[in-house]
Amino acid sequence: VIGVVIGKTDVRSFPDRKNIGSERYTFNFTIRDSPTYFINVQSWGREEYIRSLSDSFRVGDCVTIENPLIQTKEAEREEKFNPVTPSCYKLLLSENHSVVKTSSCYEADTRLLPLLHLPVKDPQDYYSLGDIVANGQSLNGRILNVLAAVMSVSQ
Repeated sequence: VIGVVIGKTDVRSFPDRKNIGSERYTFNFTIRDSPTYFINVQSWGREEYIRSLSDSFRVGDCVTIENPLIQTKEAEREEKFNPVTPSCYKLLLSENHSVVKTSSCYEADTRLLPLLHLPVKDPQDYYSLGDIVANGQSLNGRILNVLAAVMSVSQ
């Protein structure tokens, strides 16, 4: 699979249920290869492997994923913490079998770079900041998708 990385989480650790006293490490990222299709990628493993893999690319990089395991995603649980994707599958990376290679998007395919800037939600499924300000009372307690642009950054 070749795609541009459109999102990435930080490395996290969890107690390993099989080896009491040790930890397993994980991080997730999302890749896109067309305006319509993108998929979440999950990787678990030893700290050295996960940190090295996470440090090897960033959002905006093009990656080639070789030999991932394809799994059916558990939509309710997984989509709380990852972008909702149009696929009912996710990719799982294995330290022993999978390989992730990075390359410049210009080298890989100039069609991939513009995909980085496309929203992952339906364009009709957003609220503007003006809508939220005007209708704040009626939206209280609801979860909303917001599409906004950063105008400035300062200290």
